[in-house]
Amino acid sequence: MKRHILAAAVFAGSIATVPLYAQETLPASAVAATAAVDPAAVSALRDMGAHLQALQRFTVSTELTGERVLEDGQKLQHTATAVLDVDRPNRVRVVMRSARGTREIFYDGKTVWLYTPAQKYYSSVPFDSNLAELVDHLRARFAVEIPLADLFVWGTPDAPADQFESAMYAGQDYVGTDVCNHYAFRENDVDWQIWIKADGNPLPRKLVITRRDDDARPQSTSIIDWVTSPTFRTSVFVFRPPVGARQVELVPASAKKE
Repeated sequence: MKRHILAAAVFAGSIATVPLYAQETLPASAVAATAAVDPAAVSALRDMGAHLQALQRFTVSTELTGERVLEDGQKLQHTATAVLDVDRPNRVRVVMRSARGTREIFYDGKTVWLYTPAQKYYSSVPFDSNLAELVDHLRARFAVEIPLADLFVWGTPDAPADQFESAMYAGQDYVGTDVCNHYAFRENDVDWQIWIKADGNPLPRKLVITRRDDDARPQSTSIIDWVTSPTFRTSVFVFRPPVGARQVELVPASAKKE
């Protein structure tokens, strides 16, 4: 799952935050057990994934805060936002905004469009599979990242739960007005934490990623909000070029390196 978790850091930079409204201090016994894999923590991740896969139509939005580490070790924060309208199995619209500009992705089950409003450039490529495969296709072929890509992977066979070096329950925090169960995981060169809504549906509300392959330990944080009964129409997934827009070729990532 590391390849998907890192997508949040790629989108925002690399990120950090302080836990919101902590309700309890982590007991010493839990700290001592951080090297162990708690089956209950892994089970909570599976339950969340099963619920995410059961959602057919939803709108999910996120605010990401990322860190850029200077050569002298000083960290600079940057923010970005993303909104995804989703209609499983094969429709999505993504709007990403940051100081560098706005990018939009449309997918109607047959064609993927990418659009940059500032330049009025758009590209299209044919595609006819599900959203999880769309995420992998755009990343591998065009180096295009879809934010919150894990939402399409958790709860599927592509999200194995046997690669953790440690997995633990870290108590409860508030994220916004929601009481959430807080879990921490370690795998390969990444530490990551997730806050899952404790009451009602187990939706992820916050994700923090820490890179351990960098001595500066840059972090990325995503605060996630949900609309599980959206009112969007199917037409939102089809791109219609505005007046003055110009089509350009979407160049594969391998060609850019040559």
